[in-house]
Amino acid sequence: MFGVYAPGQQASQLTYFGLFALQHRGQESAGMAVSNGETTMVSKDMGLVTQVFNERTLAALDGHLAIGHTRYSTTGSTVWDNAQPAYRQVGEAAVALAHNGNLTNTIQLAETLQLDNVTDSELMLEAISREVDATRSDGTGLFQAVMKVAPSFEGAFSLTIMDQGNLVALRDPHGFRPLCLGQLPDGGWVVASETAALDILGADFDREVEPGEMVVINASGLKTYRPFEITPDPKLCVFEFVYFARPDSHLLGRNIHAARQQMGRILADESPVDADVIVPVPESGIPAAQGFAEVSRIHYADGLIKNRYVGRTFIEPSQMLRDRGIRMKLNPIPDTLAGHRVVLVDDSIVRGSTTRQLVTMVREAGATEIHLRISSPPYKWPCFYGMDTSDRSRLLAAERSVDEIQEFLEVDSLAYLSIEGLLAASGGGSFCTACLTNDYPTDISGQAGKFVLEVL
Repeated sequence: MFGVYAPGQQASQLTYFGLFALQHRGQESAGMAVSNGETTMVSKDMGLVTQVFNERTLAALDGHLAIGHTRYSTTGSTVWDNAQPAYRQVGEAAVALAHNGNLTNTIQLAETLQLDNVTDSELMLEAISREVDATRSDGTGLFQAVMKVAPSFEGAFSLTIMDQGNLVALRDPHGFRPLCLGQLPDGGWVVASETAALDILGADFDREVEPGEMVVINASGLKTYRPFEITPDPKLCVFEFVYFARPDSHLLGRNIHAARQQMGRILADESPVDADVIVPVPESGIPAAQGFAEVSRIHYADGLIKNRYVGRTFIEPSQMLRDRGIRMKLNPIPDTLAGHRVVLVDDSIVRGSTTRQLVTMVREAGATEIHLRISSPPYKWPCFYGMDTSDRSRLLAAERSVDEIQEFLEVDSLAYLSIEGLLAASGGGSFCTACLTNDYPTDISGQAGKFVLEVL
């Protein structure tokens, strides 16, 4: 998710580069809304950023204000209608919204608004749009509307919202999903899911948008507001450190790459193994493997080559694509693996199907032993805050012990990083660990699955 307010600059170009830096967060669709102060244009389609936009489409999107989005679906099907930004025309006001996260009170909102066959993101936009007073001469219609309805949203929502003259960035009181603020070298402001999107533009990191904070940027400058009466209780998703975020991004003042290396160091202390070579599962397993090798003093080598033109198999929308993706994504190097006792280091095991295929590939390449080390704890519980894992029956560790998972994956040994080790490596802050511990920060009793709003 990305937003920019940059007078005198081409916001569509800046948004394109920002979304390009955030492509890893969603690969189903991409889009942006752009305003020149009077007219708002929306362009979105299925596919990657480079497939959706080119020089011609960007040139037609003229304006200094924009928001952009790359979609990884957690509510609603993977179809064009659900691509973002979502958009509404309210009288003379044009309102667009991009959302990272997942609401936990979607059913209640849908019933209140009397809508079905929509996403949670569209529900939020509809609620805001119904409160927008397009006639306000002071231009405050949008953020006054957001101030009024935001307390009715529950769950995870980092948002960028815009009309013709205002850019609004909002983060839920728990701060489940990241959102940061930066300043462009030629003037103007940028908001983005990760600091890597600031780096690609040469923008200076200003700070993270705080949990429960709303930032409004317009011709008058930047102002902050607090729409929520409840006290913010920071609960950033710990999987941002494990998997989601780019290794060159920073969260809570900590570099993601350094945190993942520390996970590997702690894992090596907790679960040592006698082996010949340490092999990372690229890309997100590399830093942990480096840390593991540093502590264990076992030789580190690349044993799996990644096709860099294939996306992230965990966030593919269907199991069929995930299963097919692993063979397209990785290829073993027999010279590294054959005849060796291999420590295979990965960041996580969620559903397990791709890991099992990977183990088979390494075994077929000649490894005599495979010792699997995972730099996060067992993923046992559904996530309702922005990861597509709401069906617990499909989680490998949900009802299996570590020994049973080891047998299922057909590895010689298996060990996970402890929850204490993960939190220590991530900086020791207050995180959401619901998927690992079953400790949910919000009420999830009304959850009914990814497609609940499509079958009402």
